[in-house]
Amino acid sequence: MGAGHLAMTMGRNNFDVLNVVLLVTAALGAILFVIVEAKTVSPLIQLGLFRNPILSSGFMMSALVTTVVMATLIVGPFYLSRALLLDAVSVGLVMSSGPIVAALIGWPSGKAVDRFGSYNMSFMGLIGMGIGCLLLTLLPFNFGLLGYIIPLVIVTAGYAIFQTSNNTAVMTGVIETQRGVVSGLLGMSRNIGLITGTSVMGAVFLAGTSGTNILLMSPEAIAAGMRNTFMVAVVLIAVSLGISILGKFLVSYFTVPK
Repeated sequence: MGAGHLAMTMGRNNFDVLNVVLLVTAALGAILFVIVEAKTVSPLIQLGLFRNPILSSGFMMSALVTTVVMATLIVGPFYLSRALLLDAVSVGLVMSSGPIVAALIGWPSGKAVDRFGSYNMSFMGLIGMGIGCLLLTLLPFNFGLLGYIIPLVIVTAGYAIFQTSNNTAVMTGVIETQRGVVSGLLGMSRNIGLITGTSVMGAVFLAGTSGTNILLMSPEAIAAGMRNTFMVAVVLIAVSLGISILGKFLVSYFTVPK
């Protein structure tokens, strides 16, 4: 895990031999961990857990979705300060709109999950995030600040709904002795998404600007970088929706009597 995170954060715009070595080390470490866990009498993580489509799909979606959320935190301040020319205080106020919405929607989303089911609400949350990300590729360049805040609120609200639903789906039905492990894996999937979002989405943003020095880029270049970033984010949300549908199908296929 440490080698993988270092590979994602080291290099400073250059993917060189060190990054490759770290990624290979991380892959070998993961393989060795799986082998040891499969042979030990009392494994830290029972690998059979990943045969459960609800758990495996929940972990994968969590990683992908938090990658998208991290993109808003990484790219947003650059767009607001360098393209819309807001000062630091104004940038902070705009960025705070997302967490405020997440805090306000937490209780209603929990009630909605109880009423409509975790799968339906998780799917709705992903749809909301997809719409918000798509709007971030369009509205800010035509409507300025308001065109950024509205999609950001939609993305954050969708994420809050998804998180509540996905956490409920993953943790429901887990036996008492495995709750701590499953909760830890869920947290790890979020951390993987955050680290990946910081490095990969940051790299996508920089590639979209066609530059290397953020301080010397024009507002148009910053806007182009943000547009490219959230086009990738839309793709990641689409993949998450596909995983959600596949997970639902597998659950139905293996539980419905033949």
